[in-house]
Amino acid sequence: MLNQAKMVMKLKKAQKELAREVVEVEAGDGAVVVQVTGELKLKKVTIDPDQVDLDDINELERWVEIAVRDAMAKAQELAAEKMKPLMGGLGNLGL
Repeated sequence: MLNQAKMVMKLKKAQKELAREVVEVEAGDGAVVVQVTGELKLKKVTIDPDQVDLDDINELERWVEIAVRDAMAKAQELAAEKMKPLMGGLGNLGL
């Protein structure tokens, strides 16, 4: 029972650490910058108006899609890496 409590505490600590982690990804040579937390929450989207052609909104939409997709994937990798050492102990929790 004590090991289970320790494992739960370690998991909660890792989750708090992930909440503070921020992944940043650019698309369109920096025209779009997206930040996502380690909890996979979209934090910020920045668009550089000097690099955006308003006559080609499709290009901007593509850049936003690429940046969000890549940032989410990178944040998932970060979360998996941080949680991996703790996952072995989950079998003891009966989950």
